[in-house]
Amino acid sequence: MISSPHDRLPRQGLLLLALLSLFWGANWPVMKMVLSEVPPLYFRSICLLFGGAGMLFLARVGGMPIEVPAGQWPRVLWLGAFNVTAWNGLLVFGVLLLPSGRAALLGYTMPLWSMLLSVRFLGERLTARVVFGLLLGLAGIAVLLGDSMEGMLQAPVGIGCMILGAWGWAIGVVLFKRLPVAMPVSSLTGWMLLTGSLPLLALAIPLETSRLAVPSFWPVFGMLYNIFVAFMFCYWAWNRIVQMVPVSVSSLSSLAAPLIGVLCGVLFLGESFGGQEALALLLILGAVGAVSLKR
Repeated sequence: MISSPHDRLPRQGLLLLALLSLFWGANWPVMKMVLSEVPPLYFRSICLLFGGAGMLFLARVGGMPIEVPAGQWPRVLWLGAFNVTAWNGLLVFGVLLLPSGRAALLGYTMPLWSMLLSVRFLGERLTARVVFGLLLGLAGIAVLLGDSMEGMLQAPVGIGCMILGAWGWAIGVVLFKRLPVAMPVSSLTGWMLLTGSLPLLALAIPLETSRLAVPSFWPVFGMLYNIFVAFMFCYWAWNRIVQMVPVSVSSLSSLAAPLIGVLCGVLFLGESFGGQEALALLLILGAVGAVSLKR
C-alpha cells in the first residue's frame, strides 16, 4: 500500500488543494449548464475519454513512461471503475435531478465513508484532530442542506445517485492506497480516465444516441473545461494529494470544493446565499484547516 510521507499537507499540497477546490467547485454549475443540451452519459464519457488521452499524451511528451507494469492492469481497472466510472456516472444524474450546489454537498459526504473504510482496510488511526475536523465538516454540510432537504426529498433518485457516487469515490480513494501502481501519477491518471470512460460510453451509445444534437457555445465551453481542467488537471492534482497524506486528511481536505460549488451556484445560477451559507463557510474552512494546516 502507498505510504504517506506527511500527516498534513505540505506547501505544494496546499497549493494543489486550493486550485483543486476552486476548479472542481466551479465545475458544478458548469455541469448543470452542459446537461441542458448534452445527454449525461455522452457528456461524461466523451470528456473522460479525451481527458485520459490528453493526460497520456502529455506524459509521453514529458518523457514519462505510460506503459502499465506487467501484472498491474487489474489494479488500474479497479481504480478506474470506482474513482471514475462509479463517481462520474452517478454524479451526473444527481446534478441533473438536484440543484448543483446541493448535489455537490451530498457527493462530498465522501470523507465520512472513506475515513471509516481507511480504518478498516488501511489500518489508519482516527486522531482527535481528524475526528474534530470530520464533525466540523459534516456540521457545515448539514447547515448548507438545511431547509432545502424537504425539497430535495422530492428527487429521491437524485439523492440516491449522489450518496452511491460518494461511496464509489470513497472506495476508490482507499483502493488508491491499497493497490498502488508503479508508474507516474500523470500516466496512471490518464489510464484511470480512459478505462473509466469506456463503461459509460458503452451505455451512452444505445441509450442516448437518439438524443444527440449539436450543442451551443456555452455547453461546448463547459465540455472543454471538463476535459482540460476538471479531468486532466484536477484528477492529477487529487491523485497527488492522496499520495501525500493519509486518506482521512485528503478526504476532509476535499470539503472546500462543494462550498465553492454552492458559491458558484449562487453567482451563475441564481441559487440562494445567506447566513446559513456563511455559517457553513466557517465550519467547512475550519474542518479543512484542522486536518491540513500545521498550526
